[in-house]
Amino acid sequence: MATSMVQSVGTLKKIDRTHLRIPGFLWRKHRLWPGRMYATTKTRGPSNNTQYCLDIIKQNDYENFLSVLLLPQNARATAVALRAFNVELAQIQDVTSEILMAKMRLQFWRETIDQLYMGNTPGQPVALGLHRAVRRHQLSKRWLRSLIDSREEQLDCRQFTSLAAVENYSEKSNSALYYLLLQGMGVESVHADHAASHLGKAEGIMRLLRGIPYHGTKRKVLLPRDLMMKHGVSQEDVIRGGREQKVKDVIYDVASQSYQHLEHARSFLNDVPKEARVCLLPSVAVSSYLKSLQKVHFDVFDSRLQIRNNLLPFLMLWKKVLNKY
Repeated sequence: MATSMVQSVGTLKKIDRTHLRIPGFLWRKHRLWPGRMYATTKTRGPSNNTQYCLDIIKQNDYENFLSVLLLPQNARATAVALRAFNVELAQIQDVTSEILMAKMRLQFWRETIDQLYMGNTPGQPVALGLHRAVRRHQLSKRWLRSLIDSREEQLDCRQFTSLAAVENYSEKSNSALYYLLLQGMGVESVHADHAASHLGKAEGIMRLLRGIPYHGTKRKVLLPRDLMMKHGVSQEDVIRGGREQKVKDVIYDVASQSYQHLEHARSFLNDVPKEARVCLLPSVAVSSYLKSLQKVHFDVFDSRLQIRNNLLPFLMLWKKVLNKY
């Protein structure tokens, strides 16, 4: 098993592994094989296309970059395309200053997805990867559109009215991605879908918590309004980085919900097909952050939470060895 799990990424000659903080043995042995397994075009070779997708995942979604490296070779190219697509969508709000421009970019992706299912080959590198994935695995157009629609719903950074609203958004933006990843692995299992749904919600809530300091610098507060009112916390308390107990109480309530979804996802372990469990390895990163948050007594502004966990590659690899998530 240890031999089969370590095969991935030969197209990344230009990426310096010292910048990735990935163990050398994991980097050397996880190599994506260049050639026919990747989409090709006249304007961009397969190696360059794959490297582009992996590079944006590595730079913007390090934890899921690690999870991609641990996937089986026959599912890895599809996962790379899907993760890169998700990064592209997530970045739209950060790189555009006007909502109209952001909507135009999302509309571009909607039209691109439509073209994929009409059999047209796109020229954009991420879209090329999606084109290959759709052809190979018959990915659900519904879930791809869900990733786009969920981002548009949050373009104006409205504060979530309740924790249920956060869960609903996470289902559309995170869980849908896991459904697609499972399709890319050829897994059809109700239990795997249930685990993916809860993991997607747990991860979405965790990302909300982790993004609080960043959004605060932009004077944006996304924490559920009902919980803030319950504990007497104002938006200004969060924006200024308040570390009072009432702020920690809000964080605790939100983090507890993420933990419950994580535990619920793991409760399906024995029912989830063994080949599907590796798809759910990002649960290790979610668990790692929640434990770190607990150690700092739910002070989401503690600088230690911004330090990358260099043990994460080993923890994820060990979970794969145990065939758990």
